[in-house]
Amino acid sequence: MSSPFLDRYCVVTVTTNDAASPSTNDLLTAVLYGPNFRQEHGFWRRLLTTEPFRRPGGGTPDERLALSYHRLRILNNALDSGARLAADPRALAALHEWLGPVDPALTTVAGIHYNLFLGSLLDHDADTRRDVSDFLALRRVGTFLCTEVAHGNDAAAIETTATYDRERDGFVLHTPHAGAQKFMPNTSPAGGPKSGVVAARLLVDGADHGVFLFLAPLTDAHRALPGVRVRRLPARMGSPVDHCLTSFDRCFVPREALLAGQQGRIGDDGRFHSEVPNRRRRFLTSIGRVTPGKLSMSACAVGSARVTLAIAVRYAGHRMISGSRATRRIPVYAHRTHHGPLAGAMATVYAMSLLHRRALDGWESASETGRDEAERLVAVAKGWITWQARDVIVECRERCGAQGLLENNGMTELVTGIEGAITAEGDNLAVHAKAAAEMVFSATDRDPAEADGPGDLDDPAFLGRLFAAVEHLWFARARTRMSAAPPGDPLGRWNAASSAALRGVEAYAYRQADEAYAAAVATLPQGAARERLTELRRLFALRWIARNSGDLLASGRLTADQVTFLPDAVEDATVVVADHTPALVATFALPERLMSDWPIAGPRYADVYDDPEGAWHRSRRAGIRGRAAEFRRPVCGSRRRPLREKVAALGTRGVLLAYWGTTSVLSRWFEKPQVSVDESVRRKA
Repeated sequence: MSSPFLDRYCVVTVTTNDAASPSTNDLLTAVLYGPNFRQEHGFWRRLLTTEPFRRPGGGTPDERLALSYHRLRILNNALDSGARLAADPRALAALHEWLGPVDPALTTVAGIHYNLFLGSLLDHDADTRRDVSDFLALRRVGTFLCTEVAHGNDAAAIETTATYDRERDGFVLHTPHAGAQKFMPNTSPAGGPKSGVVAARLLVDGADHGVFLFLAPLTDAHRALPGVRVRRLPARMGSPVDHCLTSFDRCFVPREALLAGQQGRIGDDGRFHSEVPNRRRRFLTSIGRVTPGKLSMSACAVGSARVTLAIAVRYAGHRMISGSRATRRIPVYAHRTHHGPLAGAMATVYAMSLLHRRALDGWESASETGRDEAERLVAVAKGWITWQARDVIVECRERCGAQGLLENNGMTELVTGIEGAITAEGDNLAVHAKAAAEMVFSATDRDPAEADGPGDLDDPAFLGRLFAAVEHLWFARARTRMSAAPPGDPLGRWNAASSAALRGVEAYAYRQADEAYAAAVATLPQGAARERLTELRRLFALRWIARNSGDLLASGRLTADQVTFLPDAVEDATVVVADHTPALVATFALPERLMSDWPIAGPRYADVYDDPEGAWHRSRRAGIRGRAAEFRRPVCGSRRRPLREKVAALGTRGVLLAYWGTTSVLSRWFEKPQVSVDESVRRKA
């Protein structure tokens, strides 16, 4: 599906020839980003290579925060319409996918402004014209205030109130106690005047109608407005964002501030009207923008994992270490202990990308009856993808050693930034627990793979059935444990089943990712691209099946010989993928100008640490006494032949003769008693 917002921005730095068949890289890039790579991603890919978005050097947290808001305005000026961006989930996801690895703080404030704030305004009051020109021009930055100090994942229980005042025909926003303060919105004057969409409990004539959203101005360019109190929170880990505590002291907003819709509104008669009788459903309708937010968090995690993997693989290729012979230098990537984890990460990153596209496509195309299932997949995918991204990012950071700990190499912000994605738009564990509670009762009792005995581990279809079998086993275990728990204690019954049910949700995510792999393989023509994707899918599948081999053996899905063979199968699949992993990095389509901002992504990374005042530079400039000075600075007018020309003049026989003679003399000088293979290394009596 093409993105209408991005149709005009289709120029990318990679040129293609429509007359020629697409290359292997082109085909796999389309697998990662979807068939409309140019339309959906071209603008963002190009934007992050422009000078304002290049990686800056250093700066205090406040300076870096100011830069992020400055970039937000540059981004906004490059758009034809911020409203079109807010209305396009694919464009929002692409924004996070590309900008997330480059400037996490910018991605945070942009996602809040365009999705949670502006998107909420546009989703409500479809028949009512609301002036949003200040927000589209960024004369006022938008933010979103839902979570409270005492209410996070149970946001439906928030305690900020919005009491309808009939005399003034408006609402009075009020924070009743410390636990009801809004927690972590970016509400400081940093970045310019702010307005917020505030979640508050609507009270009309003493009746509580549930949680609704209200538009409220919060700050001018310098301070909070009357009735609003804003205090900066302590610095959080990762990139700097102006997270604050925000409270209200009988702050009045007009009736038009209510973001009304079918879930409820205040009529001209001052009475509350709603087409949705359930208060929880009213709340979920009001915060509907959380689902595009989950998709955006998944996209951000996918983009961050790709970048860190690309950096780690490139660094592994030009980080040279001593080989088995002291005179030989080899890249660290040559070691299985190094390229094995990176090959596994490559299979995982492809799985993350494919599951993200599957969830996005499913949510956009879902019918009204299938909406709940589509939203559940979005939620589960967000949790699984962000957790997998953390594993990939940490693994890649470790493979880069101490270099990966330095901010200028681009990984530290992503190591900490992924923690924000894990928590944002619903904490992962809470989101998966909700899905587990729904799925443990909706899962069918019949095992689709029950009649299947052991198959062939070389058969992708059989591996796919094993994914379904693992999912069924865990949900069946959860139902069994729940049934065995004492009745009359709902919490105790859930506690008995929750661990197994959560494993079932994890297995569901893995199965969805494998099915996305299978669908992508089926779309590719015979050739190298299909072979590479099949190899990645096989490694992804075997690693998961090996992890669950005990259950599969006990249930008769695998034989003992197959379980014994699995480690070798995983090893063989790792070797195959590792051979192609450096080339697969190119399918990420990361611009070289972007990669050049991270020193260890290039072969001359050591030049970053060069010291202009180092002794080696002084020697070259001023020379030193003795032969070294004569070698570095030949007599004026003389021409010294390069070493390779001198060696060529000697000829092969001359070089070998000199080598043998030198080694013979040195071996006599430094000869030491040797220990034979038959002797003990212990000192003899």
